Amino acid sequence: MNTFIKKYIIEKWWVPPLTFIASIIIFFATIGIDVFPPKLFLIFGVAVLFLGGVIQIFNNRRLVGFLNVGLSVLILSFIAILVFSFNSLYGPTDSFANDLELPYNVLLEKPLNDRVDNSPALIKNENNGEILTHNINFQLYNSYQPGLYEYDLWIRSDQSGTVFLKVYEITQEILLSPSSVMNESSIRIENTQGKIKKFSSKDDFTIYEGDWGQPYGARFEVWFIPDDKNEEKKLVQKNYIIEGWMR
Repeated sequence: MNTFIKKYIIEKWWVPPLTFIASIIIFFATIGIDVFPPKLFLIFGVAVLFLGGVIQIFNNRRLVGFLNVGLSVLILSFIAILVFSFNSLYGPTDSFANDLELPYNVLLEKPLNDRVDNSPALIKNENNGEILTHNINFQLYNSYQPGLYEYDLWIRSDQSGTVFLKVYEITQEILLSPSSVMNESSIRIENTQGKIKKFSSKDDFTIYEGDWGQPYGARFEVWFIPDDKNEEKKLVQKNYIIEGWMR
């Protein structure tokens, strides 16, 4: 251990700062990925930087040591201020999904991570809450963070209009983020002239209820408003396991 410290901490003073920089990169790269909690990488990097500085001070390399210790303290202070400000603005962690359980009697899919070219297998299983027809299909995708989603819609329509989503938590029938989901999920649909065509969301939409790491069941309903009518009608629905966006 003494040889390791001497070689990689005392003689190569740049190893702790480099380790810290690497930990920051890994921290941001692993947000939303099912690996170790990303904050552990950040804590590890700050700890290496601080301890490396202390070792340098005790080995009479005070300038480098104090710089490392000072930088680590500065970073910890910045993180503390950031967390305090975040909690002041948005309040405590969202508790919406704390007591929710996945329904056992409902068919639930997981959103895909990658886009598909062809329509997934068509299903008609109304007992499980899914309603799909041979003319319509819907596929949900994860975006770059949990709680952010995109979707594709395959549809044959003899009318032009606007498609949008309504999303409900299944066990309590709670409408989720109605304004943001409706506005951000809207897609313009043109008359497909008797053919099934694919339409895709232009950007992601946000479901705010819940937090990362707290999955729950949600029903995604696709609604359509024709250009020549004010009446909206439901086209299709599917159930997915989702998480809310961590604010």
